[in-house]
Amino acid sequence: MLLYLGMLVAVVSSLGAPLIPAIAEANDVPVSSAQWSLTITLLVGAVATPVIGRLGDGPRRRAVVLVVLAGVLAGSVLAALPFGLGWTIAGRGLQGLGLGLTPLTIATARTVLSGERSRSTVAALSVTVAAGVGLGYPVTGLIAELGGVHAAFWFGALASAGALVAAALVYPPSEQVPPRRLDAAGALLLGVGLAAGLLALGEGEDRGWTSSAVVGLAVLAVLALAAWIAWQLRAAAPLVDLRLARGRSAATAHGTALLAGLANYLLLASAPRLAQTPESTGYGFGTSIVVAGLVLLPFSVGSVVASRLARPLDRRAGPRAVLPVGAVVLGLGLLMFGLVREELWQLFVGTAVSGLGVGCMFAALPGVIVNAVPVRETGSAMSLNQVLRYIGFAVGSALSATLLEAATPEGAAYPASGGYTAIALVGCAACVAMAVLAVTLPAQPERA
Repeated sequence: MLLYLGMLVAVVSSLGAPLIPAIAEANDVPVSSAQWSLTITLLVGAVATPVIGRLGDGPRRRAVVLVVLAGVLAGSVLAALPFGLGWTIAGRGLQGLGLGLTPLTIATARTVLSGERSRSTVAALSVTVAAGVGLGYPVTGLIAELGGVHAAFWFGALASAGALVAAALVYPPSEQVPPRRLDAAGALLLGVGLAAGLLALGEGEDRGWTSSAVVGLAVLAVLALAAWIAWQLRAAAPLVDLRLARGRSAATAHGTALLAGLANYLLLASAPRLAQTPESTGYGFGTSIVVAGLVLLPFSVGSVVASRLARPLDRRAGPRAVLPVGAVVLGLGLLMFGLVREELWQLFVGTAVSGLGVGCMFAALPGVIVNAVPVRETGSAMSLNQVLRYIGFAVGSALSATLLEAATPEGAAYPASGGYTAIALVGCAACVAMAVLAVTLPAQPERA
């Protein structure tokens, strides 16, 4: 049930990248504006994850899961209705609530399962977001090709309803432990900081990086996030206990999650757009939405395969070996995407290699965190890791749109090929940083 719920939420939440050009056309807006239908989901997921993790870290876990799934269902219906881009973005924001369920499913697996079954389930849940993306894109792409963009969101509503019914029937009962107080101020500061930062990143190329609006948003983002960090370190019941990241093991795992999310979504947000770019540009493939979604299917398969291969390697050699290997493999996939894409099959190979790298890292990260924090704080620690992962996702999505907009000549409908090369190089730089971080892991885990 936990794996099914994690995968289904990931599939519903992934209703985005291949549909962005179609959403732009249906609403007669630029692709950069339609990109917010993906970025908003990741932004809400980043803020909702610690909130949902805190609310569900106690006796209300089952109730929280059901309420969140109801919100995802409502968002799916809202996005499916033909009310315009604003309503689509609002619905996609509600769908982002589902991303906050991953830490709860991981915490549930650790409390209701035991031994190797618990460890393997936790590792599998960690890659459900990556795997669900690859599976969701071609399925929703096919539905959109046959019935239009809104039909794809109706499919999301149907899938959400199925998840809600299944959870109501079989989700495990909650632990009988005292509930924890919600840090509303921390949630507000985090939301304001992330939203302002992403708006600055998304509007910088259009309004000018030195414009008063963009500079003001950037300053607001820095101040809000700095205030959030200070508040989390001194609050009696913080939204996310940042002190759990003070140990070198935990800090490395969290930094790796942020960079992995960034590199991951630089590829996922741009590969389907490249596939759908007309051949007349000299570099595009002019594929349908279905084929653009299928481009990410090898990513999903690679993630699942790598997660299985990484577990025995992790047991024998530890995360100090698995994480650098994953970073190098992901970097190789991004390099292929940036430099070797004359044929469509090369795009498929590049996403498959990238999936192998992401699967390795996301399978190893939960073990690093679980061994570095007390059992009672597993939910909070995993929430922090998911927050950073989703922040990386959101920044990667917004940054890919900004880089492509910067590479679009004035008056042109499509960016130059060099924009995709720039995306790949930025992702490779993130992979190098991940590899350096990973090799600094101590041989024995340090508890925060």
